[in-house]
Amino acid sequence: FSDGVDFSAVNTSGSPLLTMSVPVGLQMGSNPGAITVQNTGHRLTFAITPFASSPDQSNNPVGLSVNSGKTLALVGGEIALDGGVLNAPSGHIELGSASNGTVNLNTSSQSWSFDYGNIKQFGNIQLSHQSLADASGTPAGSIHFQGRNISLNNASAALLINQGSGNSGDISVNASESLELRGVGTNGFPQSMLRADNFSDGSGGNIVVSASQVFLQNGGSLHGINFGKGAGSNISVEIRDLLQIVGLSPINEFASSLNTITSGSGKGGDVRVVTNRLQILNGAVIGNSTLGTGKGGNTTINASDSIEVSGENPQNLATSVIVVGTFSQGNAGQLTINTPKLRVRDGGGIVASTVNSGNGGDLLINASDSVEVSGVGSISRLPSRIGARAELLAPPIRQLFGLPDVITGNTGKLILNAPRLQITDGAIVGVDHEGVGDAGKLEINASSIRLGNGGSLTAATAQGEGGNIFIQANELIIGRGSSIVTNAGGIGNGGNITINSPIIVGFENSDIVANAVQGNGGNIRITTQGIFGLKFRDQLTSENDITASSQFGVNGTVDINTIGVDPNSGLVELPTNVNDPSQQIATGCSANQGSRFVATGRGGVPQNPNQQMTSDVYDGLRLRTWSDIRDISAYRKRGEVIAQIPTKEAVLVPATSWHRNAQGEIELIADKSSTQVQQTLSCAAVPKS
Repeated sequence: FSDGVDFSAVNTSGSPLLTMSVPVGLQMGSNPGAITVQNTGHRLTFAITPFASSPDQSNNPVGLSVNSGKTLALVGGEIALDGGVLNAPSGHIELGSASNGTVNLNTSSQSWSFDYGNIKQFGNIQLSHQSLADASGTPAGSIHFQGRNISLNNASAALLINQGSGNSGDISVNASESLELRGVGTNGFPQSMLRADNFSDGSGGNIVVSASQVFLQNGGSLHGINFGKGAGSNISVEIRDLLQIVGLSPINEFASSLNTITSGSGKGGDVRVVTNRLQILNGAVIGNSTLGTGKGGNTTINASDSIEVSGENPQNLATSVIVVGTFSQGNAGQLTINTPKLRVRDGGGIVASTVNSGNGGDLLINASDSVEVSGVGSISRLPSRIGARAELLAPPIRQLFGLPDVITGNTGKLILNAPRLQITDGAIVGVDHEGVGDAGKLEINASSIRLGNGGSLTAATAQGEGGNIFIQANELIIGRGSSIVTNAGGIGNGGNITINSPIIVGFENSDIVANAVQGNGGNIRITTQGIFGLKFRDQLTSENDITASSQFGVNGTVDINTIGVDPNSGLVELPTNVNDPSQQIATGCSANQGSRFVATGRGGVPQNPNQQMTSDVYDGLRLRTWSDIRDISAYRKRGEVIAQIPTKEAVLVPATSWHRNAQGEIELIADKSSTQVQQTLSCAAVPKS
């Protein structure tokens, strides 16, 4: 430890070169020396798959090592491991790049601890060409990286494998700027990774990351896998800006992922993500699953700005997904997502699932702004989806994981809370079951729900009981081939649909359906102030339908309650004595006086006084309450109509002859005297006295 003193060691027998720049003490100057460790890289292998077995360490080179339980620390300026291998069995590995401050060192315990609270500036740490930091043991030790930009490239790894009965330490990464894991190895290893495995009756080591940005690419992963009876490894990441997980490894097509799994009887670890923005793209995964008898862990994601799950990978058509699930008899955990904006696009998915006899977990989504689910995969054409599912996987995948051909586990429930929910272009939000178990419950609470271009809300099952749908919204608009469906196949009964929404609009062959085959049709109950465009029918047509039927069983019921409209509103009691209408009309109104009839309309007044006037654009159509903005005050003066003789201006008439009057005076006269013309009448309103 020190300020620029270089140390080199070469084994003449041909073992790798080790170059170190080590300070004396932990007072970091403004320009501390670099530390470089060179070797041929690790030789980790997997006997089966990364999730079914722990890495085999037996072929690794010795590398730079300390005795069991001791600390191996590299603290200085820039740190580079170029194929370097660090071993501290059951001990502690410290990589710290710092300057302009003091690193406080506590040596009171067997594993030393390092405090970087007084450091003003951090440097970069890079592991490349299958470099390895390994503190596995009985029990496993701990690993800590502290720097500015920290990267693990070319299948480099930090590894803790916990044996025996004790609790493992943690893998901790603190990056003032970024953490990156990417790339495959020079000797065929498929991914860069931080990995904590547990074979113990105690707890597995946790993976804890703090950074401004984190990038997992080309198979780069954070894995916590439990093979034992104790608790699995938890993963916790706190990202100030962006967590981006993209694509998969070109070797064996392992997805870039943040994942915890239990393959034993112990509980799986939990996943906790706190970030500003989260992007899961091109087949990447955030997952939490059980492959054994133990219960799967829970996943909680809090994104203060937005979450995007988008696309599929063209190599194997793997979809981008956030998932909690079970591949066995163990039950899956719960998935909770909190964010202002959630977008699931182009075949991406957010799923709580079962593919075996274990029950699927629940899925809870809270979005303070909007949820948008749209589109299908560009190659697979699989729909974008948010759902709680029991999914029958393809035969090769069932054979690989030893899965049954019939799923018997039950589906969990999906609860979605958001001001705005939009489902378009073939996307699906719902619960479904492709086996013999029961579909779960779908509950949606939103101000506005828009379904367009084949978007669907669904609660369907292949053979079990159909799921139930509960919708609470201020407006529900279903257009262009979209649907709300609770179909049940086989002997199962159709699920029920309950909708509470003041305004419901359907157009262009959109349906609300609760049907069954051999079982009874489901029941549909709608409470609204008005349904526009949807009609109840006993079977589906090419129009907008509401149906609750069964092909061989008893049809369901459709109950529509229209509230908030008084049937007596606007009615007045007529008088018993009817006046003669002929006495109420003034005569003599001449047509040439400009008489006219004026219809002012309702002036945009809604039919229901409690109805709110809206104007919006949906799917290219403008839905608007018509308003008459003309000034009609001149036509609403109440008065009594009487006949009046208008005052006419004097008209000069040319003289055509003359005559002498009685006084002997000469007068000019016209052929037609104005005194002989009948004056016309006009109509005027005179206010009542």
